[in-house]
Amino acid sequence: MKKPFLIYIFLFSIGLFNAQGTYKLAVLKYNGGGDYYANPTSLPNLIGYCNQTFGTTISKDVPFVEAGSKDIFMYPFIHMTGHGNVVFNKTESENLRLYMLSGGFLHIDDNYGMDQYIRTEIKKIFPEKELIELPPDHPIFHQKYDFNGLPKIHEHDGKRAQAFAIIEKGRILCLYTHETDLGDGWEDQSVHNDTAEKRQQALKMGANVIMYVFMQ
Repeated sequence: MKKPFLIYIFLFSIGLFNAQGTYKLAVLKYNGGGDYYANPTSLPNLIGYCNQTFGTTISKDVPFVEAGSKDIFMYPFIHMTGHGNVVFNKTESENLRLYMLSGGFLHIDDNYGMDQYIRTEIKKIFPEKELIELPPDHPIFHQKYDFNGLPKIHEHDGKRAQAFAIIEKGRILCLYTHETDLGDGWEDQSVHNDTAEKRQQALKMGANVIMYVFMQ
């Protein structure tokens, strides 16, 4: 799964190539006790928004995929969320590293309480790299929709929203969104009673991420 594969799969989905069927995104299942299954309506809603906005044909069937499974290579985009502890063993760390270096993309969205754990686990995957904060003028914030950096969807600790990335040769392998809670904003309105404005901000930023990932 090399970088061009991701580009072609996006072009197929928007009708620039005559492809049959759809492709899927997935949610990462991990160990440690954290609720990897949080926000069950998030990714399906974001996919629906992208399909409607861009004309993509991403499947709304969103499976869970285990961090150590070879099945992760079936999905060009994997979303990860939760509130608590995260633990990757050596096999899982190596598998995730190979997945990302081979063209896959991991989006980690801190649903609140993940930060102290996920930073340690990312170091297991990429011990030689640092999370780099993306500036407001980074292209990921200026795809179909323009943002002045990451939007703030939920208050949490009242800190500013931040987007961090692991980057290899100019390509974002892993996006870590912190103090924003995009996933909550993607959920059904009845779950968190977010305003229409906040939900639109979250969905538009999520759509930017999807577009950027498949075109970078």
